[in-house]
Amino acid sequence: MHRPLPKVFGFDVFGTVVDWRAGVIRDVTQFLADAGHGAIDPAQFADAWRLQYLTAMAAYSASGRGFVTLDILHYEMLEDTLRRFGLEPASLDPQAIRDLNRAWHRLDPWPDAVAGIERLRTRYPVVTLTNGNIQMMLNMARRSGLQWDALLGAEVTRAYKPMPEAYLRTAEMLGLAPQELCLVASHHADLAAARACGLATAFIARPLEFGGLPAPDASASQNWDWACQGIDELAEIMVL
Repeated sequence: MHRPLPKVFGFDVFGTVVDWRAGVIRDVTQFLADAGHGAIDPAQFADAWRLQYLTAMAAYSASGRGFVTLDILHYEMLEDTLRRFGLEPASLDPQAIRDLNRAWHRLDPWPDAVAGIERLRTRYPVVTLTNGNIQMMLNMARRSGLQWDALLGAEVTRAYKPMPEAYLRTAEMLGLAPQELCLVASHHADLAAARACGLATAFIARPLEFGGLPAPDASASQNWDWACQGIDELAEIMVL
C-alpha cells in the first residue's frame, strides 16, 4: 500500500526530466569537429564525462571542500575527460571549452516531461531537487518550457545529493516534514538516499538515459512508493 500522497514533488533533473546524453552528444560532436578531432566517438566522450559525475560526488562529500556549483565541477570533469581522450585542454580554444561546458544548460526534456509536470502542478507545488545550479536550471526551463514553482537543489542547500542535507534542508525550506516531500527520480541510488531521510519516492523509468545500457545503479533496490513509465503517468496517478 502506498503512503499518503505528498504535499510537494521535488524532481531530479538530469536523466529524469531531461535527456542529458542526447544533448551532450550533440554539443560534443560539434566541439570535436571544430577542434579537428572528429574521429573521437562523441557518445563515448559524453558517457565518460557523465560517469565521472558519480566519482566526483563521492570525492566532493569526502573532501571537505567548500561548496562550488555544478558548473565548476562539470568544467573540472570536462578537462579530465579531454585528457583521457588524448586532448590537452591548454592546446584547445578556451572559449570553445567553456561553451561546451554549457551543454548542460541546453538539454532537451523527455517527450512526457513538460506536459506531465504541467499537469502535476495543477494540484501540487513542483520544484527541482537537483545538483544543478540555479542558472543552469533557469536556462533549461526557459529554453524548453519547463514550469517549476521553485528552483531548489544543491546551490540552495549547499549540499549535493546523496548527502542527507540535500534532501532534509529542501524539506525544511518548504516547511515540510520529510515524508511530505516526494523525490521524483530515475536513479535508484538517489531515491534510496532520499528514502533513508524519510522522503516519499517516485521512480520514473528512463531506459534510454544511458543509450539503452543499464544505468550504473540499476541493481539497487527498486521498492519505491510509486513506479511509473513517465512523468505523465505519475501525474495521471496523482491528479485525481
